[in-house]
Amino acid sequence: MKGFILAAGFGTRLWPLTEDRTKPAIPFLNRPLIGYSVDYLTSFGINDIIINLHHQPESIKQALSGSPPDTRIRYSFEETILGTSGALDPVRDLLSDDDFVVINGKIVTNIDLAAVVEAHRRNNAIATLVLRKNSALEHFSIVEVDHKRWITRFAGFPEQSSEGAQAHSPPLMFTGIQVLSPRILDYVPSGIFSHSTIHVYPKAIEAGEAVMGYVSDGDWCEMSTLERYLDASLTFIRAQGCSVVSGTGNSVASSAIVEDSVLWDNVIVEERARVRRAVLGDNVRIPAGSLIENAVVVRCEFVGDIERGEVVGDNLVVPLR
Repeated sequence: MKGFILAAGFGTRLWPLTEDRTKPAIPFLNRPLIGYSVDYLTSFGINDIIINLHHQPESIKQALSGSPPDTRIRYSFEETILGTSGALDPVRDLLSDDDFVVINGKIVTNIDLAAVVEAHRRNNAIATLVLRKNSALEHFSIVEVDHKRWITRFAGFPEQSSEGAQAHSPPLMFTGIQVLSPRILDYVPSGIFSHSTIHVYPKAIEAGEAVMGYVSDGDWCEMSTLERYLDASLTFIRAQGCSVVSGTGNSVASSAIVEDSVLWDNVIVEERARVRRAVLGDNVRIPAGSLIENAVVVRCEFVGDIERGEVVGDNLVVPLR
């Protein structure tokens, strides 16, 4: 089987961390996020991998420059972004000989992919999407399934009740992990943007194809927003008894306080500075006595157009909320 990792997006909800790199190239626990996707596929014997590129493509190539020699990685560069299913069009010839796996390049998971592949083939499905319960009612589209676990509809977003949770069972959401038959390519239009859950899977469902849902309770997290990126980082690091993720070349003054934060590389936190629940990008210097809380900080020199946030000295400070 081949694997396809979606990595072409701009990562706008992770800006400004994605100003100089694409989203799957940002560091997660001090290694590029896309490395987890590659490791996930190869752990299930999928060593032939295609990755689509657009925004800051060299950041992905650099992140994967040290991949194992027995892993074949090919890139599909998109002049214009083609979408989550349109991305398959330029490489459809490479995907036409066997079932293949498509995953988002922004996730970390231990979901049993072998079990998903087995279910996909047992049901002769055209597509098997890994779903999970959205117990927290986060902003993910609802996926509706019937008694056979065939997907019937991709609905809207869950609504919070006055108590903060729905009275009935939580809705299902799509994890961005899917096993596909080459037959799905018949539903992918050529040369234009298309989104899998909007333009492709609904047409296959309407045609009577088996678009299956595989519900998993495995660990899974995704980093599509600044808040999710920080929260996921802290969840993992707290399991190790720490409260700070720190890269290389960092210097934190003994009188400074740094808590519940992620520090990339070559960060300097000076005397009496306080940093709480923050992400500090490469080469950031937090001046003495400063307070950084619930924010992302990057060097202004790395940023082109400032979309939001406040310029403070050499830094751009962007609130998390």
